[in-house]
Amino acid sequence: MESDQFAYRRVNTPFYPFQDQAEFELGKFLCERLTQSDVDRFLKLEWVRRAKPSFSSKDQLLAWMGSLPTGPKWRSTTLEITGYPTVQPVQLIWRDGLEVVEDLFANPIFANHMTYDPHVMVDGDEREYSEYFTAQQAFEIQDQLPKGATIVPIVVASDKTPVTRHTGGLEMHPIFVSIANIQSDVRMRATSHAWRCVGFMPIPKFVDVHSDYQTILSQRLFHKCMDIIFANAKVTAMTGKFMPDPSGHEHTLSVIYDICQRIDPWRLREFQEEAKAHSLSGVHQPFWRNWRFADPSRFLAGEWCKELVGKDELDARFKSHHKRVGTRHFSSGVCQMKQMTGREHRDLQRTLVPSIAGVAPPQFVHAIRALIDFVYKAQSPVYTDTSIDSMVASLKEFHDHKQAILDAGARRGMKGTIDHFLIPKLELLQSFATFTKDIGALIQWTADVTERLLITHCKLPFDRTSRQSRTFTEQIVDILNREESMRQFQLYLFLRMHNTPLTNAIVTEEQEITETNPALAWIARIAPGDPNQRCFIGPRPVRNHFLKGILSSTATTAFHVTVTPDRAKMSINEVQQLYTLPDFGRLLSDYIAKASNGQPATSWSCDRGRVKTWNKFRLQLRSVFRSRLIMPSQVIQAGPPSQIFPLGNCDAVIVQSSHADQTVNLIAQVRAIFQPIPPRHATLPHYLADQPLIYVQYYEVVGHPRDQPAVSMYMVARKYHDGSGGQRMRLGAVIPLTDVTHAVELIPVYGEGTTNRRVGAGTSMEVYERFYLNNFSDKEVYHTLRSDLH
Repeated sequence: MESDQFAYRRVNTPFYPFQDQAEFELGKFLCERLTQSDVDRFLKLEWVRRAKPSFSSKDQLLAWMGSLPTGPKWRSTTLEITGYPTVQPVQLIWRDGLEVVEDLFANPIFANHMTYDPHVMVDGDEREYSEYFTAQQAFEIQDQLPKGATIVPIVVASDKTPVTRHTGGLEMHPIFVSIANIQSDVRMRATSHAWRCVGFMPIPKFVDVHSDYQTILSQRLFHKCMDIIFANAKVTAMTGKFMPDPSGHEHTLSVIYDICQRIDPWRLREFQEEAKAHSLSGVHQPFWRNWRFADPSRFLAGEWCKELVGKDELDARFKSHHKRVGTRHFSSGVCQMKQMTGREHRDLQRTLVPSIAGVAPPQFVHAIRALIDFVYKAQSPVYTDTSIDSMVASLKEFHDHKQAILDAGARRGMKGTIDHFLIPKLELLQSFATFTKDIGALIQWTADVTERLLITHCKLPFDRTSRQSRTFTEQIVDILNREESMRQFQLYLFLRMHNTPLTNAIVTEEQEITETNPALAWIARIAPGDPNQRCFIGPRPVRNHFLKGILSSTATTAFHVTVTPDRAKMSINEVQQLYTLPDFGRLLSDYIAKASNGQPATSWSCDRGRVKTWNKFRLQLRSVFRSRLIMPSQVIQAGPPSQIFPLGNCDAVIVQSSHADQTVNLIAQVRAIFQPIPPRHATLPHYLADQPLIYVQYYEVVGHPRDQPAVSMYMVARKYHDGSGGQRMRLGAVIPLTDVTHAVELIPVYGEGTTNRRVGAGTSMEVYERFYLNNFSDKEVYHTLRSDLH
């Protein structure tokens, strides 16, 4: 900011060229939310004219925003491949990759989320692999650097996306950059702005060139563009460079060189044929060839069940899954979906195994389950040698059983059944174990961020352009540059108004992490309580119920119920009738007798007492992998019978119970959430006043994962007892809310036959008798349930 051409004006007028903060916020809103024509129409409104903002037209507003300090400059370079003309001039719009990396490295917002030195993490006797700086490659490179130097690992992501809908055929191919010094949990969030766009690759169409050669020429052009963008980064990798902080591929190259010696690279047909024979793309000058430490060997680059199970049956099973808050429910089935995002693929695989169990052959289910096991293990943020071996074992298990998929004729393509598994991405999985030890946990290199960046940096800005094929890219660059400038200027104004220097409060290791946006977290630390924080918009932080919620006795779980209950005052009989729980009063009396050691207080009794009830509560845990990380809370439902849910809407949980000085884990369904109301001028005993109580009905474990290796899940069944009248009743109990340890998902055991089409999502939990305890419901539960339930 101090080096900006208008810095001298901002000494006394920090908002220059705007009058004040309010006017800047107005201008920022107009630029971010409206098209240019809409901005002009807005400024011509009579009410706006009376308000008299300093800018009177969209051109003046855009010029002012353009005068704000910016980051690395954008450039345009025209390229050509001699002898191969294109329909339109080939134009690369880019900025220096090294300048962008320096800007990220020096950004004070990330200061508390940066790592500079390789280090070893140990769990017991085993080494852990998580962040890049805990893996082997970081040590290998650091050992080659001079004393005092640190590694700045550059992470590059690239993808192509259409920006027009249905017609137009316009595409963009952005290149994004981040640095592995920024901790992965921050870097993996698109809203953290830890990724920067460094270029938009040209997408050329060559004139009078056979379609077979369009690809090889485009690939060569891509590598040439990457050479331009990262030219200075390559020099720095060789010589090093001082940067302010905020507080081998020889084999591949030798093969390419050998081919080039024998065949002219521009004799495309011969060169491409020889390159393909060596599993190469045909690029004779890959951009990484002269980039020190860049090694392509370290680059990371459901239909089966539908074919075998049948569309109607598979849809029926997915439709009948119990609806849980916060998880995707396929209420229309899954087979009609034509295009699926990565998120939808994950939601589908979450319940796929128990859904096909019974109707698909065991060997087929075994292969699918082993592959999903591998995927879940590969997404772990922390590894040890033991967990890596377990991941490799799951992949081997898939390969041992994958023939069942081919035998069932379930692998199909456009031309019919496919009788092999020659899938490049499947072969890539063999390298995951090596990658993990070499460059850290694989989840930090996920493409999810890139998919989101394609929306924020291509598709959404495109809607604000003129949509002309020749100019839309330049307009998008202007929009992105303006947004980046406004974001930096807003931060600058906040610090000037708060009279705060660009320094960072240090976060201690013990501090709990709930803020999902590093900028908002940083602002909250350096200016706590400042009302101007409202100007900064970001993802809603995770609400920390550990601060004001109800805590378990071990303080590992937090609970929350709303201040206002769903039903404020009910008698015990009314609860029994509304929830259809005839033994509710008796079980509550049993709880009171046990909690009071047989001497219940006289201030409250089941005969005269009243209770308030809730339809749900929230449960919050710490991450299995990082105890400082507070996970988003989960909603556990316990709704009474209604028109939509005629048998109630109740979720399943794991509860801890003590028997004979031994603590055991039990599976239960929460049927009611309630708390006694103290009579006027009376105080409730602690076992009624300290926390809400819940009425649960238990399941018993009737199958261990080893009993059905194909599914490899616990099987539970409703637990019954004989009632006072001899009738068969579900076994229930009243327990404290804090006995709950985890929310879990139960999927009905559908069996071999056709499912009952009359059973839907609203009744499946009450109609079926046996269920699979789904360990794929989420990644935290997956790793929790790998230990035995007693």
